[in-house]
Amino acid sequence: MVNALTTISGPQGFAEAFKVPRETIHRLTRYAEILEQWQTRTNLVSSSTLPVLWSRHFADSAQLCGLAPKARLWLDLGSGAGFPGLVAAIIQAGTPDFHMHLVESNRKKCAFLAEVARATKAPVDIHAMRIEELAECAQSLKPDVVSARALAPLLRLLELAAPFFGEGTKGLFPKGREAEAEIAAAREEWEFAFRLSPSLTARDSHIVEVTGLRPRRTTKAGMR
Repeated sequence: MVNALTTISGPQGFAEAFKVPRETIHRLTRYAEILEQWQTRTNLVSSSTLPVLWSRHFADSAQLCGLAPKARLWLDLGSGAGFPGLVAAIIQAGTPDFHMHLVESNRKKCAFLAEVARATKAPVDIHAMRIEELAECAQSLKPDVVSARALAPLLRLLELAAPFFGEGTKGLFPKGREAEAEIAAAREEWEFAFRLSPSLTARDSHIVEVTGLRPRRTTKAGMR
């Protein structure tokens, strides 16, 4: 696994950095091909990031797997073009009992996710709905990991993720240089333990690891 800030320019660099098998690289290459095809008619990612897809999106997503190596049930909120959830699912495709739930309300993006999942045989379920809707209809879903990338400030992420948190659930939320400020704001409303893990692909960025999430209690007078 990559252990230092690095630039990954393509499939070979990704394979060397993350020590994944050839089949995984084939699947990610197919993912990249489909993404470039769809990007011509549907805005999935910023076009300026396509030349650095393997570093900016694939490696940035893949690094989360190293923070939850024993996870078997994973929920990705606001999956968009599949980062980080679909990338993590492809990497873990050979892991027994691993399964990924992707939640995305945009129907076009869901169609894209479905095409990539079919082409790569990724172990995923795609939920074409709002996160709040899934929370209402899947109350027993308590994954090992809840992730979200570039979706919302941490305070809002915790509100969205809270219904899915079980006793052993870990939240993995990539954040930029404002990570500590977002944590401080979130702790006004929520109690949780956290760890900041430096991003392996972007300077001044971190992955916020959240455990033990619960609402902050208030007194009868409404005071914390």
